[in-house]
Amino acid sequence: MPSMSADLAPIPTRAVRAPARADRAPARPVRRRTAPAGDGSAPRAALVPALPALLALGLGCWGLTRQHSLWRDEAATWQAARRTVPEIWAMLGQVDVVHGLYYLCMHAVFALGGPGLVALRLPSVLATAVAAAATAATGRRLAGPWAGLAAGLVLALIPNIQHYAQEGRAYALVTAAVAVATWLLVRAAGVRRDGPEPGARLRGAGWWAGYAAAVLCAALLNWFSLLALPAHAVTVVLARRRGRRGVLVRWLVSAACAVAGALPLVLASRAQAEQVSWIKPVAWTTLLGIAALVLIGFGCARLPYVRGGRAGHGSRPSAPTLGSVALPLLVVPQAGLLLASLVQPLYLDRYVLFTNIGFALPVGLAVAVGVRAAAARRHRLRPGALLAGVTAVGFVALLPVETGLRTAESRVDDVLRPAEVVAARAHPGDGVLFLPAARRDTALVSPAAFRGLDDLALREDPVAGGTLKGTEHTPARIRAAMRAHRRIVLVTDAAPVAARPVPAREAMKRRVLAAEFTRVTSAETRGRRVDVYVRKGA
Repeated sequence: MPSMSADLAPIPTRAVRAPARADRAPARPVRRRTAPAGDGSAPRAALVPALPALLALGLGCWGLTRQHSLWRDEAATWQAARRTVPEIWAMLGQVDVVHGLYYLCMHAVFALGGPGLVALRLPSVLATAVAAAATAATGRRLAGPWAGLAAGLVLALIPNIQHYAQEGRAYALVTAAVAVATWLLVRAAGVRRDGPEPGARLRGAGWWAGYAAAVLCAALLNWFSLLALPAHAVTVVLARRRGRRGVLVRWLVSAACAVAGALPLVLASRAQAEQVSWIKPVAWTTLLGIAALVLIGFGCARLPYVRGGRAGHGSRPSAPTLGSVALPLLVVPQAGLLLASLVQPLYLDRYVLFTNIGFALPVGLAVAVGVRAAAARRHRLRPGALLAGVTAVGFVALLPVETGLRTAESRVDDVLRPAEVVAARAHPGDGVLFLPAARRDTALVSPAAFRGLDDLALREDPVAGGTLKGTEHTPARIRAAMRAHRRIVLVTDAAPVAARPVPAREAMKRRVLAAEFTRVTSAETRGRRVDVYVRKGA
């Protein structure tokens, strides 16, 4: 991939015309505009993407094991990635086809580094660093080095980004791919903060091919990322209106190639649509949060900033502004997913995590404007020192949230803790039940804790059956197995899921336990509960 900072030096927006007559004095050489008062020396080209990447890397590595906890979605990744490639392929025919590429990538990671918590989450940490670097490079190209550097730092500090930077799922990788795609789009269209590159033809096919590849990579990791394409379309239309007439055709070809590559995955995932049937309608608090972020983004994007020696809103630009790139990315994907949720609830913030890029760019611009204004008033202050101070203040202000994200309580449950309780309370020969069957993940990630126990419901293990939770016996067979044991250990949710249909197997398990067994001990861990039942009269 080409260097993200190859074009840091400003390029004049107008070419120097040759003299009309031979006797006319030779044209004076074009002199570069000096930085405005208070701007200070611009950061070195390499530092603009590097510093945000280092901050994201440091934040991601801080407390990476999350107090040695693992939640249910990460347990699915851990199970799938430890299977062979043929076993993963067989599983995708029944479940999680949308995560197939990610599981294959994690299979390779585990083959290199072993199936530990660090190996599980480190790819997300690295992806977040890439996303911060690409965001900084995009901001630098659109609004200058200080705005780019600030935007990358803002992205690294966003709590939602930190959350998924430490999670063994694909959402941070999707964000990185969209960030790179956005940078490639800006590069491919020849967009600079001073306007289109003078006399330069539109970028060659290689840049557009890279853009299509980045969009396709994001889509294969999670095809909801295709919602970034309508946002990019808005940016492209604005670029075309500002003089880049060949951009639209090239973008359409690139976008079509990416969609065509992702279409088989989209069609295959329709057969597994029941996997998202648990998603609830959007709460009004979520809508208020989205609205607040959008308003902040629009407000920050409207701030005047120096571009080509003039204030950004003082003249009609000939190329997309930072706002025309960032705001569609912030608004359009979320609006699209919210509209789709009117038909079937689908909105989850992690599905559109990449929209944080569209938030970080204008906020970074606002930070840069403030830093430069402060440096202009006090000439002894350097913008770099001020930006470092603002970053430090932001980190400290978010410290309670950041420390909370690195605890087991930050996720809905912890798969590992119940296994410890089972190991301490179960007796050899006891029966064990999982309710619902998906809670069997506790035994699958900690098999040693369940050694010597009889899984009363399991008919076919997950690997052999190509599933994540295994295949269970009929209700009658499970009931007979329960009655044949004196003690049963039950691993279940700490609180029942409201409004969830109860399958016949689950209802039967509860009926037999209530009628024929007595609960003697109960221990609640993060999101789960382990109960020990003894047969009545035994």
